[in-house]
Amino acid sequence: MFQPISTTKIVAAANEFGTPLYLYHAEKIAQQFNKLTDAFKEHPTKFFYACKALANINILKYMHQIGSNLDCVSINEVLLGLKAGFAPQQILFTPNCVDLNEIIEATNLGVNINIDNISILEQFGNKYGSNYPICIRINPHIEAGGNYKISTGHIDSKFGISIHQIRHIERVVKKTGLQVKGLHMHTGSEIKDINVFLRSLEIMFDVATHFKELDFLDLGSGFKVPYKEDDPETDIITLGKKLTVAVKEFENEYGRKLEIWFEPGKYLVSECGYFIVKANVVKQTTATVFVGVNAGFNHLIRPMFYDAYHKITNISNPNGAERIYTVVGNICETDTFAWDRTLTEVREGDFLCFHNAGAYGFEMSSHFNARLKPAEVLYKDDTLHLIRKRDEFENLLLNQIEVL
Repeated sequence: MFQPISTTKIVAAANEFGTPLYLYHAEKIAQQFNKLTDAFKEHPTKFFYACKALANINILKYMHQIGSNLDCVSINEVLLGLKAGFAPQQILFTPNCVDLNEIIEATNLGVNINIDNISILEQFGNKYGSNYPICIRINPHIEAGGNYKISTGHIDSKFGISIHQIRHIERVVKKTGLQVKGLHMHTGSEIKDINVFLRSLEIMFDVATHFKELDFLDLGSGFKVPYKEDDPETDIITLGKKLTVAVKEFENEYGRKLEIWFEPGKYLVSECGYFIVKANVVKQTTATVFVGVNAGFNHLIRPMFYDAYHKITNISNPNGAERIYTVVGNICETDTFAWDRTLTEVREGDFLCFHNAGAYGFEMSSHFNARLKPAEVLYKDDTLHLIRKRDEFENLLLNQIEVL
């Protein structure tokens, strides 16, 4: 039975490893993965963890242990996946705007290749012909997702080959002899309406009729997790049932069995993560009470970059009187985590905890303002494991060459 991590354990992690700190709950990842596999159990379905969300080698190893495959968007993510124990056939490489050399390197490693533009498709076909099967990423011209910056299937998106270029794809495939074994679409993140997936599936079926020997259809991901108490979550149970019916009907027409692939990232790791910071100052101005913490958008950029909401709790004073604060960071820029947020009374030195911080937190961190990156800790089997040391000053100079 899954047990959430306790506030006491989060405080213990902050005291033991210091702050700022990223803390991940392994069993929460497993719970999310099991929810997915159960929802789609009526049809052969594979899940490829989108490791751009959180790529610590220990997280990748844990994903492998619980039965996930891996989705990679750079050749270095592929190399990390292989180091973590994934077999090449368990890895899907879906790069964007890379040159052919990076894709050649991926073929040398033997992983699944997903190509998302005509130019590379033609270059790849001329080099490999039918010797290396591929997947093709299609842009369905569907706008979906909670923020325009994470919508990837609309007409102005750089991702995928337009559905209106199918004839061009066919000409390249026929000319070069390419073996197309899969089709891929990804419309965006934070998708609340399962009909987005079902519309994408209908488009995929239509495209699939142009390719007679497909093995799988890949619907990307975009499953939404709740960030607020009243937030909706993607209804994967209903989606699984409707998808099963639709795919079976299409298989009867198509004449082949087809696997369905998904690439969940945020859905698997967002809720496993906690970002713990310390309140450095409580600053009263004429209009606002600021809580200034010992981190900034160099450690968690989502609120500034995506206007993302993260629940914040004062884990040092959980029963204090409620007050309204604006939580800001220590970066020399406008650096706001939350405006006018109700928190239990914050005192200087208190630990504040950002929830749903497992996805795109540490992965998007930087050394801006010459600030050091935080440590990462994995909570597994009721034990805290340090999985990344906190940066030290020397990390700022790593790979710099002094010539003056």
